[in-house]
Amino acid sequence: MAAPDHTALLLVDIQNDFCTGGALPVPDSEAIIPVVNAAIADAQDNGWPIVASRDWHPVDHCSFHHRGGPWPVHCVQDTDGAAFHDELDLPATAVRVSKGSAFEQDAYSAFDGTQLEQYLTRHGIERLQVAGLALDVCVRATVLDALRLGFAVELLASGTRAVVADGTEDVFAELAEAGAGVVR
Repeated sequence: MAAPDHTALLLVDIQNDFCTGGALPVPDSEAIIPVVNAAIADAQDNGWPIVASRDWHPVDHCSFHHRGGPWPVHCVQDTDGAAFHDELDLPATAVRVSKGSAFEQDAYSAFDGTQLEQYLTRHGIERLQVAGLALDVCVRATVLDALRLGFAVELLASGTRAVVADGTEDVFAELAEAGAGVVR
């Protein structure tokens, strides 16, 4: 059965390690939580599926510094850092999508190796409302992949933050030019 108006809410990597006190904190990350919780409530009111992606790395993941990767150890499977933020009102019915779980392959987009496209297509989803962390890394990759795959995308600007805050407007402009609606 297709969701009303064929929309799903896609939340990208709102995990403890990307928030204050985490291994790889995104500046001002907690500011998105009220916006995201309001989007979750709206999605529930509208009967939209809610999908939450997460980094779900093995202990010795290729993206970690000690393996020559660009990032410190973060979002290791079954750790507190990999858990969704405690203040996130994620319902039990939300679909959890784990990415980056292979030792030798990194994944930035929620579509990377997760079969998310197939899930959305099977449920008649044509439009995604997107929020999460970090705008200039995994949110950007997810939005670009969604557009490439033919989904309409509405990015909630106040529901995301960038690792490099000074580049926020450039990322919004890039995503808008690619076809995303950036809702201010």
